[in-house]
Amino acid sequence: MYRFDITNKTEYLVTKGNYDVVKPLAYDEKNESVYFIASPENPTERYLYKTSAKGDGKLIRVTPDVLEGSHNYQISTKAKYAFHSFSNYFTRPMQALVSLPNHKFINENQNMIEKYDLEKKKDHPLEFFEITTVDDVTMEGWIVKPKNLDKNKKYPVLFYFYSEPAGQTGVNRYGAGNNGLYDGNLGEDGYVYVTFDGRGTPSPKGRAWRKAIYRNIGRINVRDMAMGAKAVFEKYEFIDTSRVAVHGWSGGGTATLNCLFQYPEIFHTGIAVAAVANQLTYDNIYQERYMGDPKESYQDYVDGSPIKYAKNLEGNLLYIHGTGDDNVHYQNAEMLANELIKHKKIFYMLSYPNRSHGIREDGAYPHVRLMFTDFLRKNCPPGGR
Repeated sequence: MYRFDITNKTEYLVTKGNYDVVKPLAYDEKNESVYFIASPENPTERYLYKTSAKGDGKLIRVTPDVLEGSHNYQISTKAKYAFHSFSNYFTRPMQALVSLPNHKFINENQNMIEKYDLEKKKDHPLEFFEITTVDDVTMEGWIVKPKNLDKNKKYPVLFYFYSEPAGQTGVNRYGAGNNGLYDGNLGEDGYVYVTFDGRGTPSPKGRAWRKAIYRNIGRINVRDMAMGAKAVFEKYEFIDTSRVAVHGWSGGGTATLNCLFQYPEIFHTGIAVAAVANQLTYDNIYQERYMGDPKESYQDYVDGSPIKYAKNLEGNLLYIHGTGDDNVHYQNAEMLANELIKHKKIFYMLSYPNRSHGIREDGAYPHVRLMFTDFLRKNCPPGGR
């Protein structure tokens, strides 16, 4: 964050230090301080910080240290009060009204510190990890291991990817590790479930990390997913590398296709939903922001699009798309299908008539879950072997 002096026409850095400002929130004019969300120590979490608006102050964490996880705040105009929300992977969302800057809970029955139960962490199957790939890229993520894991056996793994600038999946918040598309419990059925975030995702790891994706969607992020998968295999020896599945929706669907097509030796089964098969079809407010003007970077669009690599499909693919998708247009599904047909590839495709990007209309989503579960279990069988 910068401060601009309109008299001297000069600007100076306010948030000095080796950290990212995830989200600016408020300016306390009386005390000349600024509030913002950041997480200097752990990119999977989010906390409230403040510092002097003069640019000469220390970074001060306002969120209580004991509450590990993801926090958000809506701060009042004079920065005296805030609506505070919090969750982590083993704690359901909480809300409270707090005073600032002391972060005192106004209503005692909303005191998150007293409600917080760290013991629940011990019983939760999810754990966070850090990996470093052969490209010297360090990534954070989470893993959910099978229930009653037998380390003498090998278990199938399902990767969940998004991998683009619009989202981060490896975040410490409630719901992490759950898969709403699977009709059952992945861990109880004997699957390993994994996600991690590579370069280009909005993980607070610096400018170079985020900007590495520029004109590289479909290449650098997919490389990170593939090499990251290999690093996960090395870290967790109970994973069966002959039963590797990947899934994603929207940008995650694009990543799923690219993983299957570009790295068929690693990923064997994929379920992709509403994917951008050809980047030249997607809206300019997003695609040109991260891929540049196609008149100047046309080849980058081509080289990052799954249809270029569709000819390499070796594994099992289920492709799902709503014909009424007004975000990722259905033409992507037809372009992809035509390319796979041209190269005589066996694949499965499911179109939902007049459904939009989320495929929620007219009771369609439960059917998506049925198809997802059936395809995964048939092509990447569960359980230890």
